[in-house]
Amino acid sequence: MNLSEVMPPKSAKRVHPGEFEAHRHWYPKALNATIHPMVNFFLNLSRERMISRYCHLHPVVKADALAELLDYKCKYFLWAGADLLNVTSASARRQMVIIENNSCPSGQKSMPLTDDHQEQGGYRLLIERTFKPFLQKKTPGLHGALAVLYDKNHMEASGYAAVIADVMKEDVFFVPFFSEDPDMPVRFNQDAQMEVRDEANEWHLIRAAFRYVTQRPWYSVPLHTKTRIFNPVVACLAGGRNKMMAAKAYELFNEEWEDKGLRINTPQTVWDVSKEDIPKKVAEMGGQAVVKVPYSNAGQGVYTIVTEAELAKFMAEDFKYDCFIVQSLIGNYNWSSTTSSGKLYHVGTIPTANGKTYVADLRMMVSSTETGILPICAYARRARKPLEDQIEDGSQSWDMLGTNLSIKNPDGTWDSDTSRLVLMDRRDFNKLGIGLDDLIEAYIQTVLSTVAIDKMAQTLVNSQGKFRMKLFKSINNDPSLIEEITL
Repeated sequence: MNLSEVMPPKSAKRVHPGEFEAHRHWYPKALNATIHPMVNFFLNLSRERMISRYCHLHPVVKADALAELLDYKCKYFLWAGADLLNVTSASARRQMVIIENNSCPSGQKSMPLTDDHQEQGGYRLLIERTFKPFLQKKTPGLHGALAVLYDKNHMEASGYAAVIADVMKEDVFFVPFFSEDPDMPVRFNQDAQMEVRDEANEWHLIRAAFRYVTQRPWYSVPLHTKTRIFNPVVACLAGGRNKMMAAKAYELFNEEWEDKGLRINTPQTVWDVSKEDIPKKVAEMGGQAVVKVPYSNAGQGVYTIVTEAELAKFMAEDFKYDCFIVQSLIGNYNWSSTTSSGKLYHVGTIPTANGKTYVADLRMMVSSTETGILPICAYARRARKPLEDQIEDGSQSWDMLGTNLSIKNPDGTWDSDTSRLVLMDRRDFNKLGIGLDDLIEAYIQTVLSTVAIDKMAQTLVNSQGKFRMKLFKSINNDPSLIEEITL
């Protein structure tokens, strides 16, 4: 379907201070939920107590090194949300494993309030802690309005627009930003400053933009702009929306910090794999693996391979990119990948009344502040079908392993399957089977992966603030991706 047929010309809507209404920016099931006391305790736990507890349970970790990382101030990757799996081994060694860390992540609409008197919740926390200080680092000669750009998640993006208007005490332009839109209400002038078109067809200069553009942002947002972008696109290319670069950033981080007892937990990962080599890599992992298109998001481009039929189906598809990632598959113990360090399998949810356990992941959102990287909110998602001991003929492993709630509609718009949302409230949280130590570990893993990606982003920018394309190509030489990048 041609998107020009289903996406009429759009314009920037002006959002005024005082327009925030909670019911527009939370899922109904989260709006009146009461936060679980353990989650609230975690969010209010001091950094010193977290470090003390974590080092007690991980005695090889150097406390001063962990403190240094938690105190880290990001330069580019200012706002992140990691997806983690609660896994264990045959010897019952449990850990939280990073699946990916997302730039400009969702989460606010799924998080119960930590304080009933602060009705803007985590929205305001992020804006006051991170976005407002970002704005205060002014660029000489730069003027114009503020904007929020979005390509999905209208509920959350509009919440940010309303809160920014309140915090900054000025109107904010709320702007649809679909790269396929033939009449996009965003342009960049000859000085590389963003302009947005309002409902009266007038263009307005933008001094800074809060970006909730998650699909190939490097294609539609230039890397070099006079307008300040939060998060800047380099954070996405460095790993925030690029799984290939993230995997390499994690390895570099682990090499630097392992002597301090710190490492990012990930599945075993092989990168820069051509399509024709994928069957060989899957076989090396025991016939079970996860294949990822590195530059897709929202659950798109992820393929769980457990059977020959699933591998054949993957190989029959056409892809626009040339390089893939192959990772060890974490499933049921009877059908997880075999790696050099053994098998990992899902802990899963507490069994239901009929004895069924589901795979669930945990999203941990953080942001960089003047006092380090701090947690903002969390939520979880479970798979569509319960985790079975054996894969039956004709069954789809993704139904048991895939947790992402995003659904891409035929017209290019997005929806969510909220029936699988697991809140951090008194009712849902207990079903996850995780405790305070798991939350602390999830937070620390999120911080480590955020630091790794931010350091990669800094490597990709030279002393004059220009993107080092030659270096990027040497690390991530995928011609189809390179062609998409707008400088």
